[in-house]
Amino acid sequence: MKNLLQFIIKYSAWFVFSFYVIISLVLLVTGNNYQRSVYLTSANVVTGSIYEGASQVTGYFHLKSINEDLQANNALLQNEVLNLKNQLAQYKVLSADSLLPFKYPDRFGYVAAAVINNNTAHQKNFFTIDKGALDGLKSGMGVVDHNGITGIVNVTGPHMSRIISLLNEDQHFSVKLKDTEFVGSLTWKGGDPTIAYAEELPRHATYEIGDTIVTSGYSTTFPEGIPVGMVLARVKSGDDSFFTLKVKLASDFRSLSTVRVIKDIYKTEIDSLSEFDNLKME
Repeated sequence: MKNLLQFIIKYSAWFVFSFYVIISLVLLVTGNNYQRSVYLTSANVVTGSIYEGASQVTGYFHLKSINEDLQANNALLQNEVLNLKNQLAQYKVLSADSLLPFKYPDRFGYVAAAVINNNTAHQKNFFTIDKGALDGLKSGMGVVDHNGITGIVNVTGPHMSRIISLLNEDQHFSVKLKDTEFVGSLTWKGGDPTIAYAEELPRHATYEIGDTIVTSGYSTTFPEGIPVGMVLARVKSGDDSFFTLKVKLASDFRSLSTVRVIKDIYKTEIDSLSEFDNLKME
């Protein structure tokens, strides 16, 4: 307390001077319209800058929740697109006399998930997402991002799942040239994470550089027509009956952050029928 009193006494002249300066400024601003307008304008500028900075800081911390909402809404829209495509495909195979509403209009669904671990440097790559069995995920479900296919669900835990990346040389995907029936098998051969190869395309298939490669729909893993990549070139094939295309992948696996898992309500039934057919053949 004694030290505080000594400090005040020592600098009392400055305190008195500061007090009179403040009083003078208050009188100047309140007693003159011009000075008051200048003060208010300057104060608004300073206050606006402070509020803008605070808004940017708080906005940054809310980006995650905003992104999750956007992904959820995007997933709902893609659900609708997939199911509309499915209904159109069903209507195409019905004659005009027997045109009936499709019995199961909501065949496909998406579950949005965040990538929490990812590899691209190995020959057999996997990544992990923050959704699992409690979210309805099962082994064999297809996984995509906003650009194209990214992998297949391998193992599920209650809250997380491991995904076989498209960048896995053991994994093959049924694909085709867009707007054609020319089907082949897509595989990654290691090395460049942006390049894969569409193999076993029939020799008579026609294509052009820049054409789009999409999923064929010949499995319950991916619906037909999901983007895979773009044709870069034709490469030499070991079988004269088929040819191979070099494909630039649509998805960037080095910056994979948010994906969607595709749920097909027919998957269990179709897979069980396929197993039955295999048993009969044996």
